[in-house]
Amino acid sequence: MSQAKTQLDLDQLSINTIRTLAIDAVQQANSGHPGAPMGLAPVVYELWQRYLRYDPADPTWFNRDRFVLSAGHASMLLYATLHLTGVRSVNAKGEVTNEPAVSMEEIKRFRQIGSKTPGHPESHITTGVETTTGPLGQGAGNSVGMAIASKWLAENYNRPGFEIFDFNVYAICGDGDLMEGVASEVASLAGHLKLSNLCWIYDNNRVTLDGPAEWSFSEDVMTRFVGYGWNVTRVADANDLRTLGHGFETFLKTKDRPTLVVVDSHIGYGSPHKQDSYEAHGEPLGEAEVKLVKQNYGWPEDAKFLVPDGVYDQFKNGVGKRGAEAHAAWSAKFEEYKKQFPQQADQLNRMQAGQLPDGWDKDLPSFPADPKGMATRESSGKTLNALAKNIPWLMGGSADLAKSNKTNLTFEGAGDFYPDQYRGRNVHFGVREHGMGAIVNGMTLSKLRAFSATFFNFSDYMRASMRLGALMEIPSLYIFTHDSIGVGEDGPTHQPIEQVASLRAMPNMLVLRPGDANEVVEVYKIALQHKHGPSTLVLTRQAMPTFDRTKYAPASGVAKGGYVLADAAGGKPDVILMGSGSEVSLCIEAYEKLKAEGIKARVVSMPSWEIFEQQDAAYKESVFPASVAARVSVEMATTFGWERYVGLKGKMIGMRTFGASAPLKDLLKKFGFEVEKVVAAAKEVLGK
Repeated sequence: MSQAKTQLDLDQLSINTIRTLAIDAVQQANSGHPGAPMGLAPVVYELWQRYLRYDPADPTWFNRDRFVLSAGHASMLLYATLHLTGVRSVNAKGEVTNEPAVSMEEIKRFRQIGSKTPGHPESHITTGVETTTGPLGQGAGNSVGMAIASKWLAENYNRPGFEIFDFNVYAICGDGDLMEGVASEVASLAGHLKLSNLCWIYDNNRVTLDGPAEWSFSEDVMTRFVGYGWNVTRVADANDLRTLGHGFETFLKTKDRPTLVVVDSHIGYGSPHKQDSYEAHGEPLGEAEVKLVKQNYGWPEDAKFLVPDGVYDQFKNGVGKRGAEAHAAWSAKFEEYKKQFPQQADQLNRMQAGQLPDGWDKDLPSFPADPKGMATRESSGKTLNALAKNIPWLMGGSADLAKSNKTNLTFEGAGDFYPDQYRGRNVHFGVREHGMGAIVNGMTLSKLRAFSATFFNFSDYMRASMRLGALMEIPSLYIFTHDSIGVGEDGPTHQPIEQVASLRAMPNMLVLRPGDANEVVEVYKIALQHKHGPSTLVLTRQAMPTFDRTKYAPASGVAKGGYVLADAAGGKPDVILMGSGSEVSLCIEAYEKLKAEGIKARVVSMPSWEIFEQQDAAYKESVFPASVAARVSVEMATTFGWERYVGLKGKMIGMRTFGASAPLKDLLKKFGFEVEKVVAAAKEVLGK
C-alpha cells in the first residue's frame, strides 16, 4: 500500500472518528445536533491537522491561532476534536495540568449535569473552548474582536526580528449565523478594517432547524461578502480535503482583507437516508439510523465511542507536532525578547495573567465640591483617560457616540485604530451596538481590557452580548451615558426606564451607577479590579452636584456598594432616603430640608446593589437598620426592585411610563423628581 494511500485512509479514519463520537454522544444523551458535526468533520479535521497553529500541550499559548465555533449547536464537533488532539486542561489558577480538557468520560456525559461537555460550548467550563457560543452570530462577533486584538498586539509589541504576535482567527458559521444581524454588523466592520488575519468558514448546507433554508433565506451570501470588502472563495465539496486545503492557503496568502471560505456540505453527510434532510440537524438519529450511518462509514455498527488504533497518533503527529514546534520556537524568541524589551515583556505577562500594571491608579482625578458640578459622563471621560494612560492595553470605543459618551482617549499617543493603522486605542465601531458588544467580548477574551460605549437605552441592542460576557465571567467594560429621562428633548425613544433594573437582574453583571464625580472614580477602580465578570457603568448626560466630602461621608464608601452618605445626629435616623446616580443629590437636598425642620434623616447612596448584597449582615444592618421602617427610594427609572430596600411601608419615587420629550426641568416637574416631592414622601412614611 502506498504511503499516500495510507495517509488518506488515516485521514478518513480520523474524520469518521470525529463523526461517530458526535453521533454516539448525541444518541446517548438523547439530545443534541448530530448533523452539523457529521457534515463538518472533514473541514475541522483539515484545519486543525494541517493549518491551525495550536499547541494542545499548552492551550494558553498567547500566540496560538483561535478557533471559534460560532455554530455552537455543533458542540460535539469541538469536543471530539479537543479530545482526539489531546488538549490539556487549565485549572482555576490558569495553570496547564496533565488532565485532558475533554476526557472520553466527559464525551459520554454530553449534555449532562456538571459535565465539561454542555449542549453549547462554554469557555469558562471547558479548556480549549475560546468563547461561549450558542446564540447564533455571537461567535462570529467574538472572532472579529480576537482579530482586532491580534492586529493591535502585533502593531504595539512586535519589534524588528521579533514577530511575537501574528495569530490568525478561524470561525465556523452556518446559515443561522449569517442570518443574524450581529454577524452582518461585525462582517461589515471587519471588511472595513481589512482584518486579513480573519477567516470565516461558512457551512453552506442550505438547511435550518425548521426545514430547507430556501423557505427563508435565498440571498447571495458570496456577493454580500464581496460587498463588505472580503475575499471570497468556494469549496464545492466538504469531503474534498485537497480543495479545503486550497481554501485555507488562499486565506493565508490574502494580506489585505478578511476571507470567507464557502464550503458546500450536506447535513448528516454519510447517512443514506437523511443525507439532505434537516431531521438529522436538531435531534438524535435513533438506534436504527445510527447503525446504517456506521455501515456507510465502514464502521463496526455496534461499537460505541470507538477510537480506532492509529487515530490518536495521527493527531499527535499532525497538529500536536506542528503546534509543539511552533510554540517552542516562539518561546525561545520570547525569552530573547524579554532580555531586549523587558518593559514590553512584563506588560504582556501581566496582560496574560489578568493583572494590572504597577501604578495603574496613579494620577486619578479628584473633584472639588461644587454645587453645579458636572455630568458623570464628563468625570467618567477624565477618569477613563487617566486610567488608559496608566494601563497600555485599556482600549475601546463607542458606537458612533464617542463625543457624547466622552470616551475618546485624547492623551498623547492614544491614537485611532483604522484600516491598515492598527496601533491606536480608539476603536470606531460605527452604529453597530450589538456587534460592538460581541467584538469587545472577543477583545477581552484575548486579554485586552476592552470597553464599549453608547447611550444607556441602546443597551437593549447589546444585551445578548452583555449576557454572554456575564456568562463567560470575563471583565468586559460596558460604558453607558444618557442614563435616564435626564436625556430631555430626545424623548422616550432615548430615555432608558427598565434597563437598569433588567441589568441588575442579570447574574454575574456588576451594575455601577455613581452619584457624583468622586463616586465615578471609585466605580472605575472597582470595575478595573473586577476579574470574574463584566461591569456596566451607568452615567448621566446632565450635570449634578459634586458633594462636599468634608461635610458628607468619603466616596470610598462606594467599595461596599451602598453606604451612608449623610446621617442624622448620633446615627439614629427616623427616615432613610436612598437612591443611585443623579437622584442621590435630590436625597441630599431633601435631607437638608428635613434637618432644618427637625426631622432626623439618613441618605444612603447605592451605586451598586450587587456589591452591597455581598456585604455581611452586620454591615447591611448598619446601613439599613431593621428598626427604621420609614424609607424612600428615588431613581429616575422603573421602581422595580427597590421593594427589597424600602420594605412594605416605604415609598418609591420612580418612573411608571416611558418618559416624554421636553426640556429636563419640565420633565423633572412632570414626573415628580423635585425636592418637595421627596420631602413630602418622607413625611408620609413617617405618618406626619
